[in-house]
Amino acid sequence: MFVVRTDLPEEERNALAEKVRGWIENQVGGEVEEFTRWGIRKLAYRTQKGKFTDGDYTYIIYNAEPEKINQLDELFKVNQQIFRFQTIRREDLEKKVRKTQKKTKIKVEEPEVTEEI
Repeated sequence: MFVVRTDLPEEERNALAEKVRGWIENQVGGEVEEFTRWGIRKLAYRTQKGKFTDGDYTYIIYNAEPEKINQLDELFKVNQQIFRFQTIRREDLEKKVRKTQKKTKIKVEEPEVTEEI
């Protein structure tokens, strides 16, 4: 999820959201599963010396290699238009993957062959 300044025109905010999608897919090598624009919402508190009281929120669910997440965080940090961002690791999906892996690891035993004379 990231929050963009609301003093920018709406077209710029939309373009920035698509730019972030491009960062995830092209530079980070991730796959975007869900991309939702929440729009302008009031912040819980003022940010950056009381300058902003609301922000334009975008929520993204994506898959990427863990070591690439820091690269995306750096892209967020250097962009002056994005003033808040948060990346959360979804452990519920991890548990689901581990559970399916356990099911596939079940061994099939070969039947014993006995010879009768």
